[in-house]
Amino acid sequence: MVPPRPAHPAPFLRYVAIGDSSTEGIDDPAPDGGWRGWSRRLAEHIAEHGSLEYTNFGRRGLTTREIREQQLAPALALAPDLVTCFSGTNDVIRPRFDVQNVLADMRHIQQACVATGAVVVTFTLPDLTPLLPLARLIAPRIRELNAGVRRVCAETGARLVDFAALPFSTDARLWSDDRLHANAAGHRRIAGALAEALGLPGSSGAWREPLPILPPVPPWQRLQEEAGWVRRHLLPWIWLGLGRSGAAARPPAGANPPERSGRA
Repeated sequence: MVPPRPAHPAPFLRYVAIGDSSTEGIDDPAPDGGWRGWSRRLAEHIAEHGSLEYTNFGRRGLTTREIREQQLAPALALAPDLVTCFSGTNDVIRPRFDVQNVLADMRHIQQACVATGAVVVTFTLPDLTPLLPLARLIAPRIRELNAGVRRVCAETGARLVDFAALPFSTDARLWSDDRLHANAAGHRRIAGALAEALGLPGSSGAWREPLPILPPVPPWQRLQEEAGWVRRHLLPWIWLGLGRSGAAARPPAGANPPERSGRA
């Protein structure tokens, strides 16, 4: 017997997610062998209150320009009333970074979606230096990008979750071993934050709760962890000459292509 739906209707009917590996859901495995991720978690939250068509175009390694060129038109063709669009990681780690061009692409994406009447939501990228010492090389880029994202959202009316302003956003317990992608706990928090930003039924500020304080890590253990990360992630990345976030990530066995329209 199918349980009855709640009396109140779903706040959204068609949700489309566009973006890079974060939107794809990398490092948050789903029971079906693919990726779950914050966008699917958000879709599941919405679908608790009614029927929802959910499409995830997120693909690893894409820059903001590539997302604009490859995903925006197909996304708009689905006439969504909710769009999440997150990008920037692959822009800031490239050898050449033009923040004005990246922000112009973000502005175009947001304006195009808002113009259809869709609600648009995004979030800032935390400074990864506490997780990844080498990230201090791109920290100025991240700060510049985040400042621009705040301005763009204020201009377009897109809703913004400012993760970069929250200290717990770089807690290692919310990040995967590669330190570039959120783990399941991190994806869960992102989904919770977006649900609250959208005012969804059942949402709350629980995602802001800091994790328990851990004892200090001995220097020798820190060095051991850094050496392990270099061996597992940095050296293969350099060797392959990828230079694109998520390109070296591997989905679980049997992982499927990005999700297309369907009921969440």
